Amino acid sequence: MMEFSLASTSYQQSRTRLEEYFDQTARKAWEDLTSDVPVSGIRATVRAGRERMKDMLLASLPADLTGRCLLDAGCGTGSLAIEAAQRGADVVAIDVSHGLVDVAKKRAPSGLSIDWRVGDMRDRNLGEFDHVIAMDSLIHYELLDVLTVLKAWSARTDRIAFTFAPRTPLLATMHAAGKLFPRSDRSPAIKPIPEKRLAREIEASLDGWTVERTERVSSGFYKSQAMWITRL
Repeated sequence: MMEFSLASTSYQQSRTRLEEYFDQTARKAWEDLTSDVPVSGIRATVRAGRERMKDMLLASLPADLTGRCLLDAGCGTGSLAIEAAQRGADVVAIDVSHGLVDVAKKRAPSGLSIDWRVGDMRDRNLGEFDHVIAMDSLIHYELLDVLTVLKAWSARTDRIAFTFAPRTPLLATMHAAGKLFPRSDRSPAIKPIPEKRLAREIEASLDGWTVERTERVSSGFYKSQAMWITRL
């Protein structure tokens, strides 16, 4: 069983790189990627994959979320948070990037119950939730840091759905090539994690929690694995 540390240096370094990337380098690229403006062929496959993943995560929630509290951890430009709120959820949506949260606020229709935040997705002050969803916000973190984040959330919810980059030979080759985006706006390194090891570590490290299911979305250069974990 791996040891946890909320003060992990690697976590803080990864978080800082992500903040700098989204706020200083790639805000416009990701604003376009998460809209309906025309994009290149590679980005089109990523857009399609992200849309499928978002729909799959939302489909795992109750159709009527009225009265339920949901944390969208790593909300980006806000599409998942907005759809959950349109189904009645009270949403706290947090991201490391000021720029992406600004885009999300502008896109959100009025009248929805969304508390937009910029900060650390592990923050204890975010509250307690019926559901925590983290779509592609953990893919840049090492296994130990992913477990540390899950541990922080496990004290405040009974249901977590998150995605990670699965370790496969093809994905390892793609990441090594570093060609997901042009060099000018390439994101910080994605950290593939073996699915079986992650599942074992979760059940060994999070007392009373179990892996309910996993499911992969593959669309061109987009390869992401969803995992649902629950407290027994």
